[in-house]
Amino acid sequence: MAVKIGIIGGSGLGDLDILEQRTEKCVDTPFGKPSDVLILGKIKKVHCVLLARHGRRHTIMPTNVNFRANIWALKQEGCTHIIATTACGSLQEEIQPGDIVIIDQFIDR
Repeated sequence: MAVKIGIIGGSGLGDLDILEQRTEKCVDTPFGKPSDVLILGKIKKVHCVLLARHGRRHTIMPTNVNFRANIWALKQEGCTHIIATTACGSLQEEIQPGDIVIIDQFIDR
């Protein structure tokens, strides 16, 4: 099976030039519309789909993000893996601003 990476970006998702052969696709899901159009393309020959979590104009507040529609849309588009980025803080002093971490605990509503 070919790999297709779904990338859900937060506020920092801005440089769409990373994608070669970029196209946009409007989709609908059983949960409604995702946060924005899907942006399809390739990064170094790997098929990727970008989705702006808060919309490209950052018009969707975090509590109003339709997470189910976002995940469904990426799955429906054939994504085999999802990378989701976020900008947040930490209570651990050893984690500095700009550090990249992989979380092992997540509180969601």
